[in-house]
Amino acid sequence: MAANLPLSWKTHLDSEFEKDYMLQLKTFLASEKQNGFAIFPKNEEVFNAFNHTPFDAVKIVILGQDPYHGVGQAHGLSFSVRKGVTIPPSLQNIYKELQTDIPGFQYPPHGELTQWADQGVLLLNATLTVRLSQAGSHQNKGWEQFTDQAIASLSEHREGLIFMLWGRFAQNKIPLINTNKHHVLKAAHPSPFSAYNGFFGCKHFSKANEILVQQGKSPIDWQIK
Repeated sequence: MAANLPLSWKTHLDSEFEKDYMLQLKTFLASEKQNGFAIFPKNEEVFNAFNHTPFDAVKIVILGQDPYHGVGQAHGLSFSVRKGVTIPPSLQNIYKELQTDIPGFQYPPHGELTQWADQGVLLLNATLTVRLSQAGSHQNKGWEQFTDQAIASLSEHREGLIFMLWGRFAQNKIPLINTNKHHVLKAAHPSPFSAYNGFFGCKHFSKANEILVQQGKSPIDWQIK
């Protein structure tokens, strides 16, 4: 699995692949496939978040929990789906917030967020694989330990990053983050069940860009084309 990680991340995460939890995870994933279960995303896309956003290029971290579990949806970036796939409800609400937060933002025709990832937005799920039609089926198998280490490494070796933490699950990761040298933006999850309880109106996207400009960095072009 480590072969799929780009060099910038391998420097910080390579040692994880030799640990017992990761060897057990590898065995579990192999057994899932041997038992005939469809696993998403495709093997070559599991580490897409890392591939599109090198360690030293990260500006913003948006944490999700689990990949989408429907056919053709997940491709390794949190909240993102392939072009041609129906935009999921949480992402619809993210787009609605962007319409009110970013002047001129036009509701996109698709839900693929690669353009954000390529600008330095790490779209990281806590769990990187899932079984077809079974949400959460690969939780507590080791992925969370790996992605926690990714967050902790960013916190330790980078400065001035912006963590957008939506919902309780993401906010539980705050102990991994040195809040003295990074920015944490908290809001409700954009899910239809909670978006009206503090996600809508949070203005995280404009706030993040203001912070980036203050740091002398280029802001994110949030418009998905």
